Amino acid sequence: MTEHAEPDIAAALERTLATLARNPAEAVQQAQSILDRAPGDARARLLLGMARRRAGDPSAARDILAPMAAGQPEAPRLHLELGLAQASLGERQSALASLTRAAGLNRALPEAWRAIGEIRTVMGDAVGAEQAFAEHARALISDPRHLPIADALCANDPARAEGLARRHLAGSPSDAPAIRLLTQALVRQQRPREALAELDALERVAPADLGSRAMRAACLMQVGDVAPAVVLYEVVLAEQPGQPGLWLSLGHALKTIGRREAAVAAYRRALDCAPGLGEAYWSLANLKTAPFTAQDVAAIRRRLDAPGLSDDDRLHLHYALGKALEDARAFEESFSHYSRGARIRRRMNPYDAAANHDMSLRSQALYSAEFFASRADWGCDSPDPIFVVGLPRAGSSLVEQILASHPRVEGAGELNDIAMLARDTGAPYPDGLPGLDRASAQAMGETYLARTQVYRRTDRPLFVDKMPNNFHHLGLIHLVLPRARIIDVRRGAMAACFAAYKHHFARGQAFSYDLADLGRYYRDYVDVMDHFDRVLPGRVHRLRYEVLVDDPEGEIRRLLAHCGLPFDPACLNFHQTARAVRTPSAEQVRRPIFRDALEQWRSYAPWLGPLRETLGPDLAE
Repeated sequence: MTEHAEPDIAAALERTLATLARNPAEAVQQAQSILDRAPGDARARLLLGMARRRAGDPSAARDILAPMAAGQPEAPRLHLELGLAQASLGERQSALASLTRAAGLNRALPEAWRAIGEIRTVMGDAVGAEQAFAEHARALISDPRHLPIADALCANDPARAEGLARRHLAGSPSDAPAIRLLTQALVRQQRPREALAELDALERVAPADLGSRAMRAACLMQVGDVAPAVVLYEVVLAEQPGQPGLWLSLGHALKTIGRREAAVAAYRRALDCAPGLGEAYWSLANLKTAPFTAQDVAAIRRRLDAPGLSDDDRLHLHYALGKALEDARAFEESFSHYSRGARIRRRMNPYDAAANHDMSLRSQALYSAEFFASRADWGCDSPDPIFVVGLPRAGSSLVEQILASHPRVEGAGELNDIAMLARDTGAPYPDGLPGLDRASAQAMGETYLARTQVYRRTDRPLFVDKMPNNFHHLGLIHLVLPRARIIDVRRGAMAACFAAYKHHFARGQAFSYDLADLGRYYRDYVDVMDHFDRVLPGRVHRLRYEVLVDDPEGEIRRLLAHCGLPFDPACLNFHQTARAVRTPSAEQVRRPIFRDALEQWRSYAPWLGPLRETLGPDLAE
């Protein structure tokens, strides 16, 4: 190389970098031309990799960048570019490693944090995604006054971040970046209605960007405004179609409002963006009405054999293949995949069966007939809530749909507000409840009604909260809302437990990933319900799923009578009721009652020994 070559190369690199922003394909040619003149120039090779990815060839970009990254472990931009190429190829574990290295070398790389957040979202790691997006917000900050707010978010302290943001906005109410940070703090605290109000304020002072639109869509989903959420997701995806996580979110929203074919198309688009994406395959399987093709099954098998598969992808693929094989009546192999998915999920979400049993015993010891008699006139006397409890997948969604078909009842879905009240009583729950006074019990009932108001879309006087796990909190419910109705949906133990075992829940239900744990949980549930039948006779209405199937009109009449409602024929035709259903059973409740689910477990009986043994002969038979 001549003495004049280096300045010429530097100028060429500058020109290529400028070209990259407007025409990646031309930048590929320019970078290759530089390498022809200077084959060892690492800057030109990095530019070539960047241009290849932006021109739509992430595989070529990865092949260029990976050897460079191996030899340059301290180059953040290089590891960032490699991670982005790997992410484009669906190599999420490798991408996370590269992007995390880049962000570790230079925390002020917003692209790295955004990509980490998107990958963790797709992988179902909500906590990790929130942390990454908080770091992304921090990396974008140019005003040092915002740093304490962002630091609080990064430290997973959204309440502190909220307080700092509100104090800052008191003096600068039109500060758009601060409003964004406040909104994120509210979302992290599961306060979607307040977050929506801040997004409205943000739009008044700054144009809505794609990120705020996606956040608005997620908040709308949380409060049940599904149709406008669908519109927003479609707007964002029209401008950024290569976002598999957003296609998944759109698919979930479309499923919720019964647009099954459109939901299938959205899940397929997610797979187009990220071939082999486990959650997309499981989402298709979970529709229950869209059988996999032979090509789908082959693709899932190939993906399971691929190296570097994340645990999240692997467990979703096992559950999806388990469902496909169940449909094909290949029950032994189907069970093998269900159980392999469950083992992974259990490893990711440990469960303490002894702690659950201890809590059930302490609840029974606390909630005596005398305990309730001495507090007989406590709580908020609103009759609005109808609580539907039981084991998940035992029929609570069906019962909610039946009730929500009545003109006086609205279905609000699975709400976390009772569990949030329980946490406020002190730990370990429920030992703090004897310390409550009359005023506190009334205030807690009123707090529940105020919090749940955001989920009510109509002026119907009654609403259903169908969080099945609320059976843990029957004593608290009776104490703070003594006029609320409580429905226990009971299904045969083997059928109910197996239905839960073969399902992958998006969150919670950690007990359901081990057959013995399931049996113990079911026994605790039955013991708790039997206890309340003794100390509060008639307080809980028990609806037997099998009886509902055999005598729907008679069982529905008894259900409505318990709720103080006159019979309405619409409740018999519940599958014709148009409403958003935000549970895994969304498709089933849009069909008439069928008997198939009662006996599905028998096809898997040879492998359910641990469940049968734990349940014992009084429940298992």
